[in-house]
Amino acid sequence: MFALKPLSPFKSTFFGNPLRRAPAVNGVSRLSRMSRSGWYSASCLTVRAVISSEDKAVEGAGKLVEGKDVNGSMASGSQAKDGIEVRAVVTIRKKMKEKITEKIEHQWELLMSGFGQKILIQLISEEIDPVTNSGKSVESFVRGWVPKPSEHSHIIEYTADFTVPSDFGNPGAVLITNFQGKEFYLVEIVIHGFDGGPLFFPANTWIHSRNDNPESRIIFRNQTYLPSQTPAGIKDLRREDILSIRGNGKGERKHHDRIYDYDVYNDLGNPDKDQDLARPVLGGDERPYPRRCRTGRRPTKTDPLSESRIEKPHPVYVPRDETFEEIKQNTFSAGRMKALLHNLIPLIAATLSSSDIPFMCFSDIDKLYNEGVVLKDDENNEIGNLLENMMKQVTGVGPRLLKYDIPAVVKRDRFAWLRDNEFGRQVLAGVNPVNIEILKEFPIVSKLDPGIYGPPESAITKELIQQELPEMSVERAIEEMRLFMLDYHDMLLPFMKGMNSLPGRKAYASRTVFFYTKTGILKPIAIELSLPPTRSSSRNKHVYTQGHDATTHWIWKLAKAHVCSNDAGIHQLVNHWLRTHACMEPYIIATHRQLSSMHPIYKLLHPHMRYTLEINALARQGLINGGGIIEFCFSPGKYAMEISSAAYDSMWQFDLDALPADLIRRGMAVADPSMPCGVKLVIEDYPYAADGLLIWSAIKEWVESYVEHFYSEPNSVTSDVELQAWWNEIKDKGHPEKKNEPWWPKLNTKEDLSGILTIMIWVASGQHAALNFGQYPFGGYVPNRPTLMRKLIPDENDLDYEKLILNPQHAFLSSLPTQLQATKVMAVQETLSTHSPDEEYLGKVSHLHRNWINDQEVLKLFDRFSERLEEIEETIRKRNKNARLKNRSGAGIPPYELLLPSSDAGVTGRGIPNSISI
Repeated sequence: MFALKPLSPFKSTFFGNPLRRAPAVNGVSRLSRMSRSGWYSASCLTVRAVISSEDKAVEGAGKLVEGKDVNGSMASGSQAKDGIEVRAVVTIRKKMKEKITEKIEHQWELLMSGFGQKILIQLISEEIDPVTNSGKSVESFVRGWVPKPSEHSHIIEYTADFTVPSDFGNPGAVLITNFQGKEFYLVEIVIHGFDGGPLFFPANTWIHSRNDNPESRIIFRNQTYLPSQTPAGIKDLRREDILSIRGNGKGERKHHDRIYDYDVYNDLGNPDKDQDLARPVLGGDERPYPRRCRTGRRPTKTDPLSESRIEKPHPVYVPRDETFEEIKQNTFSAGRMKALLHNLIPLIAATLSSSDIPFMCFSDIDKLYNEGVVLKDDENNEIGNLLENMMKQVTGVGPRLLKYDIPAVVKRDRFAWLRDNEFGRQVLAGVNPVNIEILKEFPIVSKLDPGIYGPPESAITKELIQQELPEMSVERAIEEMRLFMLDYHDMLLPFMKGMNSLPGRKAYASRTVFFYTKTGILKPIAIELSLPPTRSSSRNKHVYTQGHDATTHWIWKLAKAHVCSNDAGIHQLVNHWLRTHACMEPYIIATHRQLSSMHPIYKLLHPHMRYTLEINALARQGLINGGGIIEFCFSPGKYAMEISSAAYDSMWQFDLDALPADLIRRGMAVADPSMPCGVKLVIEDYPYAADGLLIWSAIKEWVESYVEHFYSEPNSVTSDVELQAWWNEIKDKGHPEKKNEPWWPKLNTKEDLSGILTIMIWVASGQHAALNFGQYPFGGYVPNRPTLMRKLIPDENDLDYEKLILNPQHAFLSSLPTQLQATKVMAVQETLSTHSPDEEYLGKVSHLHRNWINDQEVLKLFDRFSERLEEIEETIRKRNKNARLKNRSGAGIPPYELLLPSSDAGVTGRGIPNSISI
């Protein structure tokens, strides 16, 4: 029945009962029944699926009958005289850089494993045993424990040999029990000897020690099955594996756990340390928010609704397989981010805090790139080494020098940021190109309560705009779609009183009106800066235009700086953090909880979930937390995450995360069925949208072909119980405050499913890339994109007005972040803009996923997707050389490359990773 292949003479003699599989840990037992008859001994093990009342194992859920112990003692039962010899090749990855103690421990493991067994492998057939109604099973311990030669020193291959009966069928799952004292990283298992060639069981997972969790791990073959198509022999295993991942919602999660569950954002504050660090809970009717991954830590002593914090450098729990891999830890993100937050930032503060002064002149800013900042030497050599690895410019000889690369925005033209043309260009081709909207009518009206915030009409009137358009009427400009707006008024004004009460912070709620000229330039023509109305003054709205004298020009520069500061805050808190990082997290949690790893949609989404939970956990720990970098360096301060919650409440819709829908909502495109994505851009030279639609269409085509392949039968979407549970959980548990909104897409057809998946993959890949990897190229030069402002614009009667007249350069710079604030945020922006050496880019299959699916038709579809992305890359390159497209080419203009699919490691200002990995 099966083709026999020559194998090693090593052959397992262990064909008794399966090893006793202990009952539930994390609330759920795995295997309903493990059995064999004849060759698969009738003395089978029965384990009940239970959910315990506590997060502990339930005793007595299973019983071993005439089995063998872990030392290999034979169980009773007959042995067959003939069968098929098969071999499992087990690929394990060990640490690339081991400490001395770890090397000694590893050698001890090698020595001891020659006399005993440390890893038990059980093959579970897709065919059912009629006697026990469970999958047939054979087992063997990994033998010899002698590594085979490998081209990579950290990759080791071991073998386990089996003799299986001729009617065993193909294995559909492998159970692994780890008797070592520590976990190990399993790359894959390949079974040789069955007919049809090797069978692949991709893992890429940590296998816990039985000391931590007595449950075995289930690894499925790279064959996809919809729930209704699951072979009978592994059907119970499919269900048990999903249950084990969900947990029971109780107890504190441990390092080795793989539990995915939901919680509110109640871990941002630290009231036990300081009441000023208390922060409100995000998630609930008062402050709606997407859910995060639950950690289960105890509440704080001073606030039972807040979860106690794990402060850096100690890790925050994420499910074990979500943690950064070693190459990312060592060369970039975890190590680099922790070094940045825990070591570099304090060194910067220690160096500059005693003289936390503004930049006195522009040459002070230039010194950051030319001379650098000499940091106080730290006697801790380990910290010094971390810093040296973290930043190219940090040396280990003499004083440590923090020296930044020149940001792209001023590398070609150091004065470009001063010009209105560049201000407008960055609205379309900068790091935050997703807020510009068309201006359709006057008056511009606020939606805020006029009883609290005053008259709703904007001070930017039709008459004022007409003065700035001497050659065209306002009506004609509106008709020809030439007026646009950047409107942060309603989003920020409710928080303005609190923001301006913070030390060293002064901000306005801003509106900016632009005119798109016939020469293709987006020109700012009016800026409105508003403060909350007060009893003493009703003049809370100021309008600024460019003017024609020196004083007005400098005031105009200050007004633009305030707009840039607002734009930086909204970009970071709403568009970047909320709309990509935070909103993606519930999709990831639900995918693991509801879709089996055998499910085709799980396999499609898996590359787009890598590292996101870990980077989000790091952000909660040191970036968006109370007193963290975002609060210290951005205008909203301690109100930052409340603004994010308010934006989620008022504006976030899942369906509008589709790029075409978002462009239409903002009036930046109109529906046009004749165009490839069904939309036509209002401004052709809108680099983010033009390139983004290419990426969107490629993702859409790939997803539609993939879904069609698996859901070609009528009602196959509605009858998929895992898929329906997945979509319901995303709405009900991931976004519970919005679960009843009418705009959620239905999930009844393959077209519905394709649309939902295209949005998710776009958000994780293209959308995040466009919003993230330009942070340092655009924000690394402080005057171009200040993250906060420290002074209001002076009126003629203010004392600071005279200072502006006498020294406008100093007045401008003293309104920007201080040297300490700027240097801190530049370090963070540089880190967040960096690609890791192990980055996985859109359309590429990494070594981790080389055997991700056993379906040649799907692999052909993916190859077509990859080829399409290569074509898109060439198209974007040609666009960047087109002199007609002034927002991406011209003297001193950096090309728009944020949506180029590929990239090298480092700060490149280009490249689309598969996932939100930084």
